[in-house]
Amino acid sequence: MGEDIQKHSVHTLVFRSLKRTHDMFLSEEGSLPPLDSKAVAAWKSSKAKDTYGPIVEFVKKQQDLIKKTGLPTNYPGATLAITKKPDQDGEQSQALALMPSTPSGHQLPQSANISAVGIPGYAAGGPSNNTTQSLVTRKAPTMPKPQWHPPWKLYRVISGHIGWVRCVAVDPTNEWFCTGSADRVIKIWDLASGKLKLSLTGHVSTVRALQVSPRHPYLFSAGEDRQVKCWDLEYNKVIRHYHGHLSAVYSMALHPTIDVLVTCGRDSTARVWDMRTKANIHTLTGHTNTVASVVCQAAEPQIITSSHDNTIRLWDLAAGKSMATLTNHKKSVRAVVLHPSLYMFASASPDNIKQWKCPEGKFIQNLSGHNAILNCLAVNADNVLVSGADNGSLHFWDFKTGYNFQRTQAPVQPGSMDSEAGVFAMAFDNSGSRLITAEADKTIKIYKEDDEATEETHPINWKPDLLKRRRY
Repeated sequence: MGEDIQKHSVHTLVFRSLKRTHDMFLSEEGSLPPLDSKAVAAWKSSKAKDTYGPIVEFVKKQQDLIKKTGLPTNYPGATLAITKKPDQDGEQSQALALMPSTPSGHQLPQSANISAVGIPGYAAGGPSNNTTQSLVTRKAPTMPKPQWHPPWKLYRVISGHIGWVRCVAVDPTNEWFCTGSADRVIKIWDLASGKLKLSLTGHVSTVRALQVSPRHPYLFSAGEDRQVKCWDLEYNKVIRHYHGHLSAVYSMALHPTIDVLVTCGRDSTARVWDMRTKANIHTLTGHTNTVASVVCQAAEPQIITSSHDNTIRLWDLAAGKSMATLTNHKKSVRAVVLHPSLYMFASASPDNIKQWKCPEGKFIQNLSGHNAILNCLAVNADNVLVSGADNGSLHFWDFKTGYNFQRTQAPVQPGSMDSEAGVFAMAFDNSGSRLITAEADKTIKIYKEDDEATEETHPINWKPDLLKRRRY
């Protein structure tokens, strides 16, 4: 029998590997070429100028001012202890004794207006009496108080689908909205009354994305059957198909000014289509996993996608190439939403909701606390951001400050299991006063603001934690 192989810990193995590497290259350490002293000096000079150039200029200006005002150049800048005008000779001598002195032992002249020199720690433009100086009160960094928003309440539940409701879109005229479901049917509902107006059939699998064109009488739909359809709402018929996706299509977006449609899905790509000719203009490749969400805007970046590969990509529509890749998220990013008026967008992931500034995708802040698998986001012009999760929880946030002013749980339809409480999609109507959610209990729920709520009945409990808002 062979000898038993001794098992070592990972730490021991790593240490041995490092030791072998060190022994292997130790002999070459002395054979490295010497550094060029002129190159090193030039590098240090350019580095110092780049890093400390503005500070050097500032110090020179301060020294020039000190020379003009008569103060010694080696003034230490200590704190003055004079707090009131001396009335008597004793107080005068005591005040002079408390004034900072130069290394040679000479005291500073009383006639020097120190505040005019701009020495740190002193108020600019002090009182006329030059022997009295006031310290600058430095305020702690403050965060803006959030805007007050009334709480939202459920006021209507619409049932009609016989499968999970996976997507929702609102008509630009704000008269109706449409929903797509796992029952393969697209239903159009009256927004005011909640009554069913029309059912459209044609998909052979779950309908996952809907968009209503604001400039044409068109409704676009996409689903897990890989089909992207264009419906003519004047005839309620399919007039175009967009073929190209290799797997399920999960999201779509319409460009606000160009006749362009963007779809994305499980084949890890986003495809740009000419709405009229059905041509596949671009295939945006770069994500390494399912592309879960896509949004379009008129300004750069025109297309933003999020994926299960934990990244967000900003795309140049003209070139069909990625402008930037945002890798801050640690988990799948299932939803992205654009703010209707600010040049910003938000992304949702189980780790955090993150806000970004266009066009370069600069990270702004984290919205923490919604610890669940987030499926959707919606934001209105009043800066109310809503996030919906797989467990049926809804969180309402103030967009600018990230304050979570309301948390609620979507009630499950009687007869459904508690596990069917997921919120899959949501959208505000065009007025921003109604929130429509598509849920796993086969219902559509509509929320509105509580008209009876006031700032006294629902006060803002604002306790900013600067540590939690650190930037990643």
